Amino acid sequence: MPDTAPARSSERMPRWVWRAVAIFWLGAVAALAVRDMWASLYPLFILLLVSLFLSLAIEPGVNRLSRRGWRRGTATSVILVGVLLAFLAFLIAIGALVGQQIADLLGNSEKYVNNTVRFLNDNFGTHISTEKVVKSINDPDGAVQRFIKSQQGKVVDLSVTALGVLVKALSVMLFTFYLVADGPKLRRSICSRLSPERQRRVLDTWELAIEKTGGYLYSRALLAGLSGLFHWIVLEALQTQAPLALALWVGVVSQFLPVVGTYLAGALPVVITFIDSPTKALVVLILVLVYQQLENYLFLPRITARTMDLHPAIAFGSAIAGAAVLGAVGAILAIPGAAMLQALLSNTGARHEVIESQLTSIAPKVTRRDRKRLKHPAEHPLPEEAAAPDQADGST
Repeated sequence: MPDTAPARSSERMPRWVWRAVAIFWLGAVAALAVRDMWASLYPLFILLLVSLFLSLAIEPGVNRLSRRGWRRGTATSVILVGVLLAFLAFLIAIGALVGQQIADLLGNSEKYVNNTVRFLNDNFGTHISTEKVVKSINDPDGAVQRFIKSQQGKVVDLSVTALGVLVKALSVMLFTFYLVADGPKLRRSICSRLSPERQRRVLDTWELAIEKTGGYLYSRALLAGLSGLFHWIVLEALQTQAPLALALWVGVVSQFLPVVGTYLAGALPVVITFIDSPTKALVVLILVLVYQQLENYLFLPRITARTMDLHPAIAFGSAIAGAAVLGAVGAILAIPGAAMLQALLSNTGARHEVIESQLTSIAPKVTRRDRKRLKHPAEHPLPEEAAAPDQADGST
C-alpha cells in the first residue's frame, strides 16, 4: 500500500499541459475567426486601398487649387468628377466599339469568312472550303451557334455585375472624397498623438507617398497620351474602323495595366483590323511593336526620370508580386508602392564612398555629338564651358 501512492502521483499530468492545450485551442478558434473576418472584410480592404491610391494621386491638384482660394471640398469634387467623366468616356467609347464590331461581324459574317479563307489559302497554301466554314457557322447544332445561345442567358448576370461595379466605384469616390477633403484634419488628428519627432517622420512619409503616387499617375497619363496620339494617327491613316476608340484603348490599357497591358492593348486593334484586312492587321502589328521600342528606349526613360525614378526590374517584379497578392488592383498599385518604398529606404542608413572596381564602374553616356567629336575633332570643337577649365589650368 505505501508504494502505490507515489506511483499515482507520478502518473498525474502536469498542470502546464492543460494550459498549453487550452491556449492551443483558443488560438485555433481565434485564427479561424480572424480568417472568416478577413474573408468578409477583404472587399472593403480593396476599396480602401484603391481610395487611398486615388487620394494620394489627386492630392497635389487639390492642394494647388486650395492655395488659389478654392475650398478643399469643392476642389476635390471638381477633380473627382473630371476623373469620373474621363473614365466613363473611355468605357462608352470602348463599349460602342465592341457593340459596333459585333453587329458588323454578325451582319457580314460570310464576307469576312470569305476574305479570311482567301487570305489563308493564298498565303499559306491551305485548301479550306469557304462553303463548309459558312455552313458550320450557320449550323444550329454547331459550336458557334451553341456558343451564341449560351451567351444570351448571361445578359442578366452581366447587368448585375455592372451594377455591382457601379456601387463599388461610387464607394471608392466617396472614400476618396473624405480622405482628400478632410486630409489636413485627418493628419492633425494622427499627429496630435505623436511626439514632434515622430510627427515629422509621419508627415515626411506622407508627403513622399503623395509625390511618388502623383508622379506615377502623371507619367502614366503622359505616356498614355503619346501612345494614343501615335496609334490614332496610324489607325486613321490605315482607315480602320473607330480609330479614336482603338487609340484610347491602346494608350490607357498599355500604360495602366502593367506587364500584360502592352499585349492586351495591341491585340484588339490587330484583331479588329484583321477582320477587315489581314494586310492592314500586319501593318498595325509591326507599328505597335515599333512604337513599343520607341517608348521603352526614348519616351519612358525621360518621363520617368522626372516623375518616378524606379528601376525597370523592380517595377516588373513589384507588378508581378502585386498581381499575385491582390490581382489586377495589386498590379496597378504595386509600382507606386515600390517607388515609395525605394525612396524611403534610400533616405535611411549611412552611405559610404564606393571603391573603384570593374564591377562598379559605369560607362559614361556617349551622345551622338560626342561620337562626331571623336571622329572629327577639328569640325566639332569642345564648347566654351568644357574648354574653360583647361585654359584656366594652363594660365596658372
